[in-house]
Amino acid sequence: MLGNTGSKEKLWTVLDWRGGQATVDQILLTRGLEFDAAKETAVREIIQAVRRQGDAALLEYTARFDQVKLTPELIAVSPAEFATAAAQVSAEFRQAIQVAAERIRRYHQRQLPQNWEYTDEIGAVLGRRYVPLNRVGVYVPGGRAPYPSTVLMNIIPPQVAGVQSICVVTPPGKDGQINPHILVAAELLGVTEVYKVGGAQAIAALAYGTETIPRVDKICGPGNLYVTLAKKQVYGTVGIDMLAGPSEIAVVADVDANPRYVAADLLSQAEHDPEAGAFLVTTSSELAQAVENQLVQQLAKLERGATAREALNRWGRCFLVDSIEVGLDLVNRLAPEHLELYVADPERYLEQVRSAGTVFLGGYTPEPLGDYASGTNHVLPTHGTARFSSGLSVDDFLKRMSYSQYPREALLHLAPSVVALAETEGFTAHANAVKVRLEEDEDGSAERS
Repeated sequence: MLGNTGSKEKLWTVLDWRGGQATVDQILLTRGLEFDAAKETAVREIIQAVRRQGDAALLEYTARFDQVKLTPELIAVSPAEFATAAAQVSAEFRQAIQVAAERIRRYHQRQLPQNWEYTDEIGAVLGRRYVPLNRVGVYVPGGRAPYPSTVLMNIIPPQVAGVQSICVVTPPGKDGQINPHILVAAELLGVTEVYKVGGAQAIAALAYGTETIPRVDKICGPGNLYVTLAKKQVYGTVGIDMLAGPSEIAVVADVDANPRYVAADLLSQAEHDPEAGAFLVTTSSELAQAVENQLVQQLAKLERGATAREALNRWGRCFLVDSIEVGLDLVNRLAPEHLELYVADPERYLEQVRSAGTVFLGGYTPEPLGDYASGTNHVLPTHGTARFSSGLSVDDFLKRMSYSQYPREALLHLAPSVVALAETEGFTAHANAVKVRLEEDEDGSAERS
């Protein structure tokens, strides 16, 4: 029976949508959106302390939360530390990071927009130009494992956009050092301004600046709940990429999909976090059962199997649907971070996908390709926010600046409309700013523009 793995534990939840009777669980649709009020208050206090005390607050919080005692001189990573890191990574890693960086850069270079300008029928010149931000701060998580892929995904887009000043903040390890893989990845991209600070205090430093860390215009990069809450609170003072929640994947699969592949892809996201979501949408109950059997087998072999199992227990869903089209309607409601179309002729269904962070087509395009080296960005909207937002791109680091130039004849053409609208809204000074330009000087000639 589907949903029974031979043990008393229910591995995931099976929802039969065939016949159109089922509804989407509202808890599933709002997964991860709630913020804890007590944590919000704690983060606010950290931000205020960094604003008031600068480096002193950074050092205090680093000692408290990371158990690392630094001095102001040690906050920034030194050239000697970069040299040490370079000697600690393998040639295999260096080759892999170069391949990934090249592919990510090539993809993002195609995103660069073009400035444009036109002259309309009344002689007015109107246009738009794209201007890169001046300075960007990248947050790279610490913890048990390094995330050099995060370095690539968050530094390359602003570089392609033309941002000249980019820095990295990341929490130090217990030895007071930054993981060498992170430093090598940053140096490969030409970024050597790296600071040993993490958590909400790092976000505050980027937003407001300290004696050591100059403020930035925008903050990007994922982090834990405290980092996310800090980004939420400083937004408006600086720009942010997004408020990222737990990772998630949806796989739409037909009867011919390989259940071993499907299970492996679901687990690739479930191993992230107990709150990660793993959703299978399929027309085949036989495939669903085979996938569940594979999940059980593969879980037993994973280092992070306990985490993946908990994620499946909490947020694993198997939807049985009448057709792929119905399944994609469901997917658009879920708006998953990652979507795999593991069906025959997946290209024919791509236009039906309206809400997903990124889409992987076919059985040989597993989601981890996008996490590392396919070229697309892995910083993506989560917990349903793909309904209204997009993954990180070059656009996120460009300001769109409009401009216009009107000769006097063009102003004469629009003046009656502008004056009428301004006076209707009660802004007589607005109207007057147009009227004075239409008045003739004492000699009877038009005033100079």
